[in-house]
Amino acid sequence: MKTVRRLLYRDIGASVAFVALAFLSLFFFIDFVDELDGVGRGGRSVWAAVLAAAFELPGHLYELMPIAVLIGCIFSLSRMAQSSEFTILRTGGLGPGRALALLAGLGLAFAALTFVVGDYLAPIAERQAVLLKARDSGGLKLGGAGAWLKEKRPAPDGEHTFSINVAGTGAGGQLAGIRIFEFDADGRLVARIEASEGRVDAQGTWTLQDASIARWPRARTPDDPRVQLSRVASLAWQSSLTASTVASAVLPLATLTTAELWRYSVHLGDQEQANERYQILFWKKALYPLACLVMVALALPFAYQHARAGSVSLKVFGGIMLGIGFVLLNNLAGHVGLLRGWTPWVAAATPSLVFLLLSLAAFGWLVRYR
Repeated sequence: MKTVRRLLYRDIGASVAFVALAFLSLFFFIDFVDELDGVGRGGRSVWAAVLAAAFELPGHLYELMPIAVLIGCIFSLSRMAQSSEFTILRTGGLGPGRALALLAGLGLAFAALTFVVGDYLAPIAERQAVLLKARDSGGLKLGGAGAWLKEKRPAPDGEHTFSINVAGTGAGGQLAGIRIFEFDADGRLVARIEASEGRVDAQGTWTLQDASIARWPRARTPDDPRVQLSRVASLAWQSSLTASTVASAVLPLATLTTAELWRYSVHLGDQEQANERYQILFWKKALYPLACLVMVALALPFAYQHARAGSVSLKVFGGIMLGIGFVLLNNLAGHVGLLRGWTPWVAAATPSLVFLLLSLAAFGWLVRYR
C-alpha cells in the first residue's frame, strides 16, 4: 500500500503543481500588464510593477487552489485510467473505499497548504501590495465616504457613542482625514474632533496631528459660548479601537486572516452594527480549505470511467467547467445568504456540500453499475 500511495501522491502532486504554476503564470502576466498603466506616474518604475504583480500571486494561489486540485486530479486519474494503470491497481486490491481513503489523505494535505497560504502568505503579501500602492500614489483613498467605526463608552451622564470616520491612509501607512463625533445618551452631538492624520497603537491610543476640537456644552447660558473651539498640534485620544480593529476596517478584505475576520465581526456585533457580511466571509474563509477535499472526491469518479469514455483533454475540460461552476456557486451562495438572511455557516458551506454530494453520488453509481 505504501507503493500505491507513493505512486498516486507523486503523480497527482506533480499534476496539481503544474496546473497551479500555469494558472499563476497567466495571472502574473495579466496583473503585470495592468500595473504597466501606472509606470512613469509619480516616478513608478517597471520593477515596481513587477513587484506589485508578484505580491498578488499568493492571493491567486489561495483562490485557485481547489480548481488546480480538481484539474490536476482529473488529469492524473484519467491518464492512469486510459493507460490501464488504475485498472491494474484495482485488480491488485485497491478497492473503492481504500482509493477514497488514500485520496482523502492527499486532499487534507492540499487543504492544509491552502490554509497556510490563505492565512499567512496571502495576507502578508496583500498588505505589502497595499503599502506599495500607497507609497507610489501618495496614499490610499477609501471609496465612498471612507471607513466608519463605532465605539460605546460609559459616562457620568449615560452611555456615550463615538462615530469615527477615516478617509484614507498616507504614504507612510498613517491614517488620513480623521473625524470623530461624540454623542451623549440622548443622541445629541457634544464634541467633534478633526485631524489631518494620525496613528493608532496596539493599546488603542490615537495620536492625532493638527487636531481641531469643537464642543457643544449642555448648559447654554449667556456666559458660556454655544460652541467651544480649540486647536492642538498633537492630541492623544484613548479608545478601545486598537490598531488591528482599525486595520480590519481600513484595509481590503484580502489582507485579513480568519482570526481577524472573526474578531472584527464580534466587534461589529458588540457595537450593534451589521456584521452578517463579515460572518459569512469568516465562515467562507474557514471552510474554503476543505474545498480541496471535495475536489479530490469529485475527481475520483474519472478514474472509474472506461478508457474509451472520452480523451484526457475532454475530461480536463470537464474538470475546468466543474471548477468554474464551484467558484460561481461559492460566490453566489454568499450574496444570496446575505440577502436572504441565511445562517452564515450554512451559506458558506452550501457549495462544498452540494459538490461533495454530487461527487459521492457519481462515485457510487460508477462503482455499482460500471
